[in-house]
Amino acid sequence: MATETKVLTAHVPLTLADKVDAMAARLERSRGWVMKQALAAWVDLEEERHRLTLEALADVDSGSVIDDKAIRAWAESLATDEPLPPPV
Repeated sequence: MATETKVLTAHVPLTLADKVDAMAARLERSRGWVMKQALAAWVDLEEERHRLTLEALADVDSGSVIDDKAIRAWAESLATDEPLPPPV
């Protein structure tokens, strides 16, 4: 069973297109293969970023946050002889 596909078109700067072509040649793969790999990696990254954002917003909504003053005091103490323990 063949995977359904859809053609996507994008205009990219020539320098980027040249890099993709060079990478495809070096990897002995097609330009399309390189583009699919790059797009899949980017989509995975953005999905993970979205998941982490939703997780962080849920923490905020539940009140599971650390006061920024406590974070600043801890960060500033790291350069001293007696750093504070990390805030919790």
